[in-house]
Amino acid sequence: MNAWSQWSLLSQNIPQRGRLEQLPKWVICIPIGLQWGWLGLRYRSLGLPACANPNITAGGLVGEGKHEYFEQMGPIARASVAPYILCKVTASLDPAALAQQLAAAQLDFPLVIKPDMGLCGYGVRRVDDFASLCRDIGLYPLGIDLVIQAYLSQEGEAGVFYVRRPDQVKGQILGVALRHFPRVIGDGIRTIAELMAEQSRTAALLTRMDHQCDIDVQRVPAVAEVVRLSTIGSTRVGSCYTDGAAFVTPALTEAIDRIAQDMPQFYFGRFDLRFDNLAALQAGRDLKIMEVNGAGSEAIDAWDPQHSLWTGFKMILNKQAILFEIADACRQRGYQVVSLRKILRLNRQQQRLIDQYPPSN
Repeated sequence: MNAWSQWSLLSQNIPQRGRLEQLPKWVICIPIGLQWGWLGLRYRSLGLPACANPNITAGGLVGEGKHEYFEQMGPIARASVAPYILCKVTASLDPAALAQQLAAAQLDFPLVIKPDMGLCGYGVRRVDDFASLCRDIGLYPLGIDLVIQAYLSQEGEAGVFYVRRPDQVKGQILGVALRHFPRVIGDGIRTIAELMAEQSRTAALLTRMDHQCDIDVQRVPAVAEVVRLSTIGSTRVGSCYTDGAAFVTPALTEAIDRIAQDMPQFYFGRFDLRFDNLAALQAGRDLKIMEVNGAGSEAIDAWDPQHSLWTGFKMILNKQAILFEIADACRQRGYQVVSLRKILRLNRQQQRLIDQYPPSN
């Protein structure tokens, strides 16, 4: 069995939650917070990471929009981004103008609606026709921007973590997380709901208020039929992350570095992208970027169920230390540090918006 077949098989038979994933979020935050405080004292600024990517709001730590990253891109990077338009939510939607925007961008259905300011897939919705698009736009808070983007049907999805110190000519890939969407496999007897209920990853989806499964959960899928339960690949909805470090190659590193260096002063972050198969990923070929995350990017490869708690925390804390190091190098070049007060204010604003978003699907 080749590597792609093995990965596809894992995507169907998703493992149960790993040790790190089973911990309450507040427990995970303790070592992260302690290290942040120590690094803040060492570098004389608790808010230092917010200048790691000087051209992005708060360095991408919190409060930035997805569109900000796209705006920074030159032609090389932009060519790898899934086509999109930006749409502001208003009290009166103009369907004709929206249709014209879509046509100008050569966008066809299905599409994905994303709040420009988002987190962990909150409010991300797939729509399959124009009527659904117009309806769903009305579910979002007035005045916010939405990214309406082409839905990528490629099966492979990865988060590629990139870092480059300002004085370095070339950057490097610090980690790769392969995403496996939440699924159930039919047995010809039980309903989708019954299959979901017996898995620790998917049981909560039956009652979550922030996510809806746009399928008939009372349907009985055929034997060996794979039923995907979510558009997004977040652990919040039962997805699984596995460590893809073994698939990092010079060709992939060069492709990602070429994209990142076409974004002025982008030094630390994660590219969330789709790919056709593992051979294409390793070759850095036909990669399609869905979005970019900055200083607030999580080391999601640490959530691999095969990793011990020690290994997972070591990966998380290592990336946090590198974040402070890069941000300090930016500060030494004259970039202004964002105050901790502003960071907290941006975080409050973002959380208030997220609470108003419709369920993801």
